[in-house]
Amino acid sequence: MTDDVIGRLDHNGADDSVPNQPAGVADNALGVETFIYPENGRWAVDICVLFRDGVVRHRIETYPTKKRAEISARLIKRAAERDLRGPMHG
Repeated sequence: MTDDVIGRLDHNGADDSVPNQPAGVADNALGVETFIYPENGRWAVDICVLFRDGVVRHRIETYPTKKRAEISARLIKRAAERDLRGPMHG
């Protein structure tokens, strides 16, 4: 996750007794999704993290090809789902 998303997650509070766990990630985030769309001749990748009180959306990067954007989005989503204790099916 990017610094902006992690910064938002840190303010939700976390169990300090659990070592090496980012603050608030597993406790408050309900889901995660990545989006790919064309922008100025490149492909943009955004990540959205769903919380009970709203959604945080953050630009990850823009890529020259759709294939690279898809690869990036897939890897970022998989990493974020691991923080949520496994894949979100459904």
